Formats: sequence, structure tokens, C-alpha cells
Amino acid sequence: MLVHVDPNPDATPHASFWASSVKKLAALGLSLSLAGAATAAPRLDVPYVPTPHDVVHRMLEMAEVQPDDYLIDLGSGDGRIVIAAVQNWNVQRALGIDLDPQRVEEAEENARAAGIEDRVEFEQGDLFEKDISDADVLTMYLLSSVNYRLRPVILESMKPGTRVVSHAFDMREWEPDETDTVGNSTIYLWIVPANVGGRWELTTADDSRVELHLMQRFQDVQGDARINDSAASFANASLRGDRIRFTVAGEEYQGRVEGDRIVPAEGDETQGWHARRL
Repeated sequence: MLVHVDPNPDATPHASFWASSVKKLAALGLSLSLAGAATAAPRLDVPYVPTPHDVVHRMLEMAEVQPDDYLIDLGSGDGRIVIAAVQNWNVQRALGIDLDPQRVEEAEENARAAGIEDRVEFEQGDLFEKDISDADVLTMYLLSSVNYRLRPVILESMKPGTRVVSHAFDMREWEPDETDTVGNSTIYLWIVPANVGGRWELTTADDSRVELHLMQRFQDVQGDARINDSAASFANASLRGDRIRFTVAGEEYQGRVEGDRIVPAEGDETQGWHARRL
């Protein structure tokens, strides 16, 4: 059946009906579009795949989790890492972050079922918009591309010594401090290194001055030394968190980095020295 529609609706007795109908349909379409946008699930950067329980256990074991640690799990899913940290390592405070509100609800329900809801928190949102700088332990099961985007955030905002554990995915050029395998899963552990790159003046116990030039790439440290304007040997440098070790002119130093200072670490046989950043 053919229906004729006058190209000039204003010239017909049904003009007001046509105009009103078109406006109502347009408004309805806009309302449905907005409603759909409001209820649509957020786009997930990482598909949800739960970490096996034996891998969770080893991740927390490698991180050497302590009761007074603050643990944050990125992409927390059903909450199993956060819940295990509280139940099995007696962590008093833990946070899980996930973009999917359904996973957050599931994690909260699992925490209530475990009777630990007062010691855990789950937040829905973009992990790149969350402040993770206070964490002592950071766990994650994301993707290499997401880990890579997180890398500068971890290195620039997290305190030296923070333990970062990833299930299955690395952080490209930042080599892990430790790795392990559980079944078919690889686990990576990084210790956030202190920033030691640059020029330092080391004052020895007998008040001699040593100028150090340290070159740093993640936890790898190279350098050179000068004593009384003459080159001295610099060797065996290592950095793990805020703990640094090196040898100058055959003398070994073990120190703890405190911002722009290095002080002797416990157990260092070469006591009475210190270094300051120039």
C-alpha cells in the first residue's frame, strides 16, 4: 500500500499532528539513547579471568606479606587476593579495585561470607584514576600493555621497597627481582627501587671525601668514584628497594637510602660513613 505524504505538512490539516509526532519520537529516541548509555557496562581493558588459588598463595608468599602491610589489588575480580591476604596473612587493611561493578559486588559478598568485611574495601573505578601510593604490596593480574602504562606510576609515586607482584605479565624492560612458576603460571616480583641516580658525596669514617657518580636504570646501578680528584674503583653495586650496596677502592658499603641521604644499613661493617646528594 502506498501512502502519500505532502512534502509541505504545514499546508495540510494534519500539520500540527506531524510536527508533534516527530518531536515526540525524537525525544523518545534521545531518552532511550541516554538511558542505554547510563546503564551500559564500562569498557573493560582486561577480560576477567580469576587467578588460581595456588597462584594467589605464591604471589602473597613472594611478596612476604606482613600483618601491618597495606595491600592493594588491581583488577581485583571476585576479591580472592584481598580476602586471602586478610585470612591467611592476617593483613589488617586491604583494598581491591575493579572497573566492573558486577565484580565489585561479588567481591563484597565474598568478603561478607568470609566475615572480614570490616578489614577490606572494594572500589569500582579506573585503576589509573586511583591513588595507589600508600600501598606496601601491590598485586595485579592485568595485561602487559596495562602493566607498561602503570610502570611510571609505580616508579614515580610508590615508596622504595614496595613489593609489586604480577600474575602472568611482565613490565617489559623493567626486569623482575624474582620470578617463579606455579603450574603454567609465571609470577613476577619487583621491589620498587629508590632513586639514586646522580652525583653524591660520600664522607668516610675518617672524614675523607669520595665523589660518586651513579647511573641508574630501574634497580640496576653503575657508577664511578673519585678520591682527591683521582679515579677510584667502583664495583659490585646493587639496589633492592631502599637498600644499596657498593664497593669503593676495595671497601664495601651497605646503606639505606633516605631521600637525598644514604646512611649505613644495619649489619654494615663500615660504620660512621654517610653520603649526600649533590
